[in-house]
Amino acid sequence: MSDNLTTLSCAEFADRLAAKVPAPGGGGAAAMAGALAVALCSMAGNFTVGKPRYAAFEDDLRRLLAAADELREQLLDLVQEDAQAFEPLAAAYRIPRVDPTRTERIEDAMRGACDVPIRIMRACARAIELLEAMGQRSSTLMRSDVGCGAALAAGALRAAHVTVLVNTSGLPEDPVARALEAEADELLVTLTPKADALVTAMATAIRTGE
Repeated sequence: MSDNLTTLSCAEFADRLAAKVPAPGGGGAAAMAGALAVALCSMAGNFTVGKPRYAAFEDDLRRLLAAADELREQLLDLVQEDAQAFEPLAAAYRIPRVDPTRTERIEDAMRGACDVPIRIMRACARAIELLEAMGQRSSTLMRSDVGCGAALAAGALRAAHVTVLVNTSGLPEDPVARALEAEADELLVTLTPKADALVTAMATAIRTGE
């Protein structure tokens, strides 16, 4: 891939995602959504840090901001890595079916493609944890942004889970693939309820004004 997807404009990225090209696809979209989710976490922190009313949380806020900035960069890198990881798989599928090495080469490429989606899931899970912590410390004026971030992070986690499965399903006898599926399922079951609860909590607080 000659260009970096994360340097494209929003419109250009959406156009590339919509085009009849193998990448970016669902994994890259999940990573981008995760990056936007954690960016909203940073936004909430940046609008809170330095305010006297939240002085007791100042150190926590700065730690959360540093962690969120690092995580956002990781997720943006994963947008590009997901596209690059798909290239060997796409090339393997183009191998003529009469080639006796085709199945083995496809499976090898699938093993390589499995790595990025699970890393996206781990990063999205971390985004949910940061948003949860930020929601307990940031300005009440930022509740909607924390809630939106949690909703995006949950969606990104679910999307990345699907991309894990689409790769591991092609490796039915591979114990590593089964282990990745188990980890992906655990992340989904554990973190999605936390994100959904945070969205609900922020929406309720906005509605009631408490």
